[in-house]
Amino acid sequence: MLSTTQQRKAAKSYVLAALEDAGLSRNDDDGRAFHARFEAHFPQLFDLFATLYGAHESCLDQLAQLIVLAQTSWRDRADDLKTLDAAREATPDWFQSNQMLGAFCYVDRYAGNLAGLKEHVPYFQELGITYLHLMPLFDCPKENSDGGYAVSSYREVRADLGTMADLRALAKDLREAGISLVVDFVFNHTSNEHEWAQKAAAGDPEYSDYYWIFNDRRMPDAFERTVREVFPDDHPGAFIQMEDGRWIWSTFHSFQWDLNYSNPAVFCAMAGEMLALANQGVDLIRMDAVAFIWKRLGTTCESQPEAHLLLRAFNAVCRIAAPSLLFKSEAIVHPDEVVSYIDPEECPISYNPLLMALSWEALATRKVELIDQAITRRQPINADCAWVNYVRSHDDIGWTFADEDAAELDILGFDHRRFLNSFYTNQFEGSFARGVPFQYNPKTGDCRVCGTTASLTGVEAGDAGGIDRMILLYGIAFSAGGIPLLSLGDEVGQLNDDAYKQNPGQAKDQRWVGRPLRPDVLYAQRFDPETNAGQIFARMKQLIEARRAAPGLAGNAIRPFPTDNPHVLGYVRSGDGQEVCILANFADDAQEVAADQFLETPPRMTDLITGESYHVRTGVTLAAHQILWLSLAV
Repeated sequence: MLSTTQQRKAAKSYVLAALEDAGLSRNDDDGRAFHARFEAHFPQLFDLFATLYGAHESCLDQLAQLIVLAQTSWRDRADDLKTLDAAREATPDWFQSNQMLGAFCYVDRYAGNLAGLKEHVPYFQELGITYLHLMPLFDCPKENSDGGYAVSSYREVRADLGTMADLRALAKDLREAGISLVVDFVFNHTSNEHEWAQKAAAGDPEYSDYYWIFNDRRMPDAFERTVREVFPDDHPGAFIQMEDGRWIWSTFHSFQWDLNYSNPAVFCAMAGEMLALANQGVDLIRMDAVAFIWKRLGTTCESQPEAHLLLRAFNAVCRIAAPSLLFKSEAIVHPDEVVSYIDPEECPISYNPLLMALSWEALATRKVELIDQAITRRQPINADCAWVNYVRSHDDIGWTFADEDAAELDILGFDHRRFLNSFYTNQFEGSFARGVPFQYNPKTGDCRVCGTTASLTGVEAGDAGGIDRMILLYGIAFSAGGIPLLSLGDEVGQLNDDAYKQNPGQAKDQRWVGRPLRPDVLYAQRFDPETNAGQIFARMKQLIEARRAAPGLAGNAIRPFPTDNPHVLGYVRSGDGQEVCILANFADDAQEVAADQFLETPPRMTDLITGESYHVRTGVTLAAHQILWLSLAV
């Protein structure tokens, strides 16, 4: 099936007949609204589907089933969600606002269950949160589930967390509080306990085709010549052997089986799961492991062109049946590949792993050359999209800078990563960090680093500069464009927790050290200025309120500001009649930005964080680890 005008028309007639056969009328308000979106988006969806699956004998039937599914989902969508759809379509840049503040947590670690989390909604409002990401909460294997990223059912919440009805109720409460709900959509793989996986393991040919399964090692060996080992501690290569002797693709843990998106039935099935989540009141979905979703022999099987086509096709389906749903990409790969997914028709929102990693790099080296290079070269993106800037993730810190970028600065990537791993796991003399190594690979010497922000910045070690380092990192995340993301608990200085070692299902996964239970004692101290928790909370609130009052921090527009000081990062944000010059000192002592760097600025500027005034024509001195947001009135 080719993507020609004539064949597109024929396919549209076939699909409309399928809708009629399904009894889905277009003669009421719902039907007319659906068909208006269908008319607008079907041509693109058809072209994408034809490109991906045109050679597959079931292509047209699968496309028709997909549109029937989309209209059924639209009819089931709650009225308040349809109202939200219309509002978001009218203001598509809603997520670009400087009022946006994201936060994330594990439901069980923070509140016990979904009902308990509802009780914290007033606190989230008080803090200024407008976007809440709940870490994986769907049914998964009980002992070890890769932190919930091995999904056994996309339609059932984990029993200990509650029910889908509880999730819908929480989503409604959040929506009424002005907070968008974000959940993970794990679409590269399912757990081996998923119904589809169980049927595949039993030899069902239909569901065996949902996965990459081979009878012998010939094809696995061929693929493994060019793909990398992601979790070498778990299993070598990309395949594991099933109980019946067959081999199945398992990029990550052995209980996470990769879906076969070369089969259009898999696309349609996963589109159904996605729309079901949207109808629970989910506003954004984190597209997990986007780089891995298409396989091609003889390649790394990462970031293949079809991965982008799949995202565009999923997006087209959502524009028809759940228009307000947005995608957030998670791609911890080469910076060029990360940016390739940031597109209004793919993922308009994306994690910014490079800025995160290089903020920590600068903190360790006390030099800003790599992060300054990244701000200039890699931070700018499509104006209709947004970074999610974060200080740490729920997982680990991986040093994702490009070796060729580092080489321009005479930095050897391999050696530098080893230094950073050593520094942040307290194996380097003079380190303030108390991180834990994760997934150490003896063949390459590589690993990643886990820990809470307070433990990694020196608060746990009792270092006098620990709190200042925390605020420095969050000051960058809050001012560099897009949506800042807070790890709930960081605002009161939560520390690493070794209790995971006593849990058999977590003991071998060091990432749990940075996923402590809600630190109730620290929250109780958040208004006490004599405590670390009180000092951190007060300064975090200061950052949040300063951002909300600064229209220049909306959107993504950014340009470098040369400081002529190897320890001080500078960049300028602008918008809505305001410019803000950010200066960040990564050194352990005071640093000066000389007066001649401010020749094109107003002579007097105000720090939006503290309200302090600076006569910049005489130069600006920053204390150790200080960050300034200097306002430039235009």
